[in-house]
Amino acid sequence: MVRIAVLSIFVAGATAFVHPGLLHTEDDFTRVKEYVNEGKEPWLTAWNLLTSNSHASPTYEPRAVETVYRGSDGVNAQNYPLLYNDAHAAYQLALRWKINGSSEFAVASTRILDAWSSTMKAIGGSSDGFLAAGLYGYQLANAGEIMRDYSEWPETNRTRLGDLLETVFYKDSYRFLTTHNGQSQYHYWANWDLCSIAAIQAIGVFTDNQTMYDYATNYFISGDGMGAMPNFIIANHTEDGSGKILAQSQEAGRDQGHATLDIALLGVVLQQGYNQGKDLFEIMSNSGLAASEYIAKYNVNETVPFTEYDNPDQGDMTEISSASRGNVRAGFELLYGHYNDIRGLDASWTKEYVNYANNATGGVEGGGGNYGSNSGGYDYLGFGTLMYRLTA
Repeated sequence: MVRIAVLSIFVAGATAFVHPGLLHTEDDFTRVKEYVNEGKEPWLTAWNLLTSNSHASPTYEPRAVETVYRGSDGVNAQNYPLLYNDAHAAYQLALRWKINGSSEFAVASTRILDAWSSTMKAIGGSSDGFLAAGLYGYQLANAGEIMRDYSEWPETNRTRLGDLLETVFYKDSYRFLTTHNGQSQYHYWANWDLCSIAAIQAIGVFTDNQTMYDYATNYFISGDGMGAMPNFIIANHTEDGSGKILAQSQEAGRDQGHATLDIALLGVVLQQGYNQGKDLFEIMSNSGLAASEYIAKYNVNETVPFTEYDNPDQGDMTEISSASRGNVRAGFELLYGHYNDIRGLDASWTKEYVNYANNATGGVEGGGGNYGSNSGGYDYLGFGTLMYRLTA
């Protein structure tokens, strides 16, 4: 177990944000660079997977548009794949720059960010536009956060990206969390809340907006939507034999594609908080681990208990859903890396799922472009073996 000081939760009013301090810190990049340069496994294999991804090529060209459409409005064609491909490219190129040091990757990453910040003005389509705001908001903010100390990126351009994130992505994400699009707090599944929380949290850090960041944190801890932690955990079950807690999560009775997405997005929120001094990993007695263990265990073909869940808007769920069982999803490396490597807790089912999912990508976790062309493969930034694994 790697022992790292555990940060105290509910740090009041931090005087300054840590930069970079969203999914990754400077210490993370120092560690990964050392491992890669020394040829250590599995980090070298993970690095090679990143560098072979077409999104990580320095010749990648952005395709920014003025309005991103997700969901049908009956008039405009959906074009949101342009954004999610570019957001992942900006992130992957940013990783290559921080680890490799070559400016060609920094130039390529900031070229993408500058194209979108100088072009995009709105998100349209159906209510699915809120998903675009949340998912691609946290992703763009993470790419920008990594690139913020690139000396050749003009401050005016960085500020312009912050303006785009605030006026479009934050605005829509905040509107979703405060109104739920005119529906009750039960209407939208947890992943809608979780991506909105992740976006507001990330944009707050990138733009040094404490009020914004605190709103996201407080909503996650005690909000009324299904992505707030007290509502996300439906029931706690004690596992026979180990005595560990398995936490049944809100979308377990819906399908496993969304249930695994929830865990990936949960990890984003926990990590972004942790790197700013708010230890969200430990809230509700490490419920992030318990939720990961529950979903991971079921998706490696093991049996888990289920408590009937009656949602006023979505109906009565009497058993866990087998739909999309065994779904391959990036995101569990982050949770395993924290709970096992840092805290020394039993994350055995999360590890089993990590091994299962990584079989699809050469034994290490991939990112956008490694899990097909559909949007689901771009909901999470990935490359967790490279960035979150602390022990081989």
